[in-house]
Amino acid sequence: MAHAKNHDYHILPPSIWPFFGSLSAFVMLFGAVLWMHGSAPYVGLIGFAGVLYTMFSWWSEVVHEGQTGDHTPVVRIGLRYGFILFIMSEVMFFAAWFWTFFKHALYPMGPLSPLQDGIWPPEGITTFDPWHLPLINTLILLCSGCAATWAHHALVHENNNRASIKQGLILAIGLGVLFTFFQGYEYSHAAFGFAGNIYGASFFMATGFHGFHVIIGTIFLAVCLIRTYKGHFTVEQHVGFEAAAWYWHFVDVVWLFLFASIYIWGQ
Repeated sequence: MAHAKNHDYHILPPSIWPFFGSLSAFVMLFGAVLWMHGSAPYVGLIGFAGVLYTMFSWWSEVVHEGQTGDHTPVVRIGLRYGFILFIMSEVMFFAAWFWTFFKHALYPMGPLSPLQDGIWPPEGITTFDPWHLPLINTLILLCSGCAATWAHHALVHENNNRASIKQGLILAIGLGVLFTFFQGYEYSHAAFGFAGNIYGASFFMATGFHGFHVIIGTIFLAVCLIRTYKGHFTVEQHVGFEAAAWYWHFVDVVWLFLFASIYIWGQ
């Protein structure tokens, strides 16, 4: 009885993952700097492998805690608050890329003098037609978000309908992969590059980081699908599923702003 749990909080045991993850991140970034200065990329790749291993191991422990009853209602509230704060930090991250795009679009600087107004997009830049592949990608991502919502609805409001959960997640993941493929195809046919002009740098940084988040969100949903096949998630306890759905909808919303501002208005 001395070790009986008589409170709603989860007391974490000592863990090596915060230290190991920080060390791996340092090695990855240090190796990336060396690689940018002409060295081999092996140091950065070792650090990257350590980061991936930390993510897999640490989140596996969190999943195990949830399955063994450690995620009480109070703990689940804390997890939700923490993930909301994470999404808010992501909002600020993308705000920086929108800021630089709008700044250079509204106040373009010419090549001869900082006081000379330029034009936007810069001369020689042929922008994408937003009503072709970008519009198709928008519809694909919105449909993927609807599929994720369908899966979440089947879990919460259809009394854990496992078949619909799996179908919705499979559809959402497939559409996410299709979006990434089309984005890569679009990049390969761009009439401008990343270097040499501020339009290309702003475009590829904003849309490229969004594409990176799509890949992360697709993996997130795939993990939820695997957990669904393993019998995880209940109507009362499905914080991991909620976090994946929230993240995927965040990716949707960011793309809508990208499509409206960079593809349409940015022409």
